Amino acid sequence: MNARSVRGESASTAGSGLRRLAYRLFYALPGPARRRLVRTVMARYTVGAVALVRDRGVPEQLLLLRQPAAPGWSLPAGLLKRGEQPLDGCVRELAEETGVRLSPADLTPAAPNAVVHTRGRWVDFVFEATVQADRITLAVDGGEVLEARFHPLDNLPPLTVATARLLSAYGIGPYAGYPEIRA
Repeated sequence: MNARSVRGESASTAGSGLRRLAYRLFYALPGPARRRLVRTVMARYTVGAVALVRDRGVPEQLLLLRQPAAPGWSLPAGLLKRGEQPLDGCVRELAEETGVRLSPADLTPAAPNAVVHTRGRWVDFVFEATVQADRITLAVDGGEVLEARFHPLDNLPPLTVATARLLSAYGIGPYAGYPEIRA
C-alpha cells in the first residue's frame, strides 16, 4: 500500500466520522428543532396539479384554457394548498377553472404522474380524465380564465412554453418529437 492510498483512506475515515457525529447531533435535537433545521436548509419546491382532460366522444381532443397573462393556451392546473393531496387539488382546480366537476375516482394518475420542471424547483402531479364533451358545460370566470375549449391534438393552438414542455412528456404537442426538451 502506498502513501497516497493510506492518506485517502484516512481522509475518508475522518469524513465518515464527522458525518456520524453530525447525525448524532442532529438526532439529539428535539423533533421541532430538527424539522425547522431541515426546512431552513433544504430546497423549496412549488407543487401543482394538472388535468389532461380528453373528450370521450372524440378522444383525440384535449381541454385547454386561455388565460389573460399567458401568451398561449394551457392546461387546467393550479398550485396545491398546504396539506392538500394532489388528486384533490386537481379536482378543485378543474372545477374552479372550467366548471367541470369530477370526483377523485374520475381521474387517474398519468404516466409519468409527476413532472419536474423549472430547473427542478417545480413539480406537477398530472392526472387524466375523459368526459363526454357534448354533455358538459364549460364555465369560466372571465378573470383567471378567459376561455376553455377542446382542441384536436393534431391541430393545437399556440401553447405556453410550460404547457408544450409538459405535454411533450406524454408525446403530445410541438415538442413531442424532441426528447431533449422536457418540462
